[in-house]
Amino acid sequence: MTAALVIARYTLLEALRNRLLWLLLLVLAAAVCAGGFLGQLALTESRQLQAALLAAVLRLAAVFLVATFVVSSMAREAADKGAELLLALALPRAVYVLGKLAGFAALALLPALLFGAVALAFAPFDQAALWAASLLGELWIVAAFSLLCSLTLSQTLPALTAAGAFYLLARVLGTLQLLGHAGAAQADAGQRWLTRGIDALALLLPHLDAFARTEWLLYHTGGLADLANVAAQTALAVGLLTAAALFDLYRKNL
Repeated sequence: MTAALVIARYTLLEALRNRLLWLLLLVLAAAVCAGGFLGQLALTESRQLQAALLAAVLRLAAVFLVATFVVSSMAREAADKGAELLLALALPRAVYVLGKLAGFAALALLPALLFGAVALAFAPFDQAALWAASLLGELWIVAAFSLLCSLTLSQTLPALTAAGAFYLLARVLGTLQLLGHAGAAQADAGQRWLTRGIDALALLLPHLDAFARTEWLLYHTGGLADLANVAAQTALAVGLLTAAALFDLYRKNL
């Protein structure tokens, strides 16, 4: 446990030394300026438009920055032989994976807390806290999948592409299911098989469209059921992705 915490600490320090916090502040300032500009242009519901734009931009920016840092950090460590040095020590490989995951999880707290504080300007505390907590769960899932891609693919560009494809598919999966079942009565055999394939994917992938929903900030519709759903999906997805990363690392001959 001590070794895992040390790995997590240095992973977080690496992010801070790479000026990731300043980058988050820069993204936040740009999003606030853009939201304020569009809010002035809107004839009605300017505050709702500003909140919706901020929520979407900050969410995507947080996911992109966390995934990019995870992949680039693992790639740099592999190039510097740092991972091989750690694994050469008398430590289980699980300690290395769990330590890195703990560091990335601590890193995800920065955008979740920072962007959640901005959400307080548009929603009550309970709704902003729910939005920030679900954003944190989403970032944990993305970080765990990015770590798995880094260990499996071993190259920066394929790992980032896979992480982006995973996130996009998990975000639109609910919409694809609705579209598939809406035309099920008039669908041919090929379309029905496609709908079944989408349903099978829905059983495997987390439904990220249920995370950090914009209507929580606009209409204050979030509740404990939404929080429980987010927590359950986060725990299940992170657990499965961690197990897959451990399996991939243990099967390698280093």
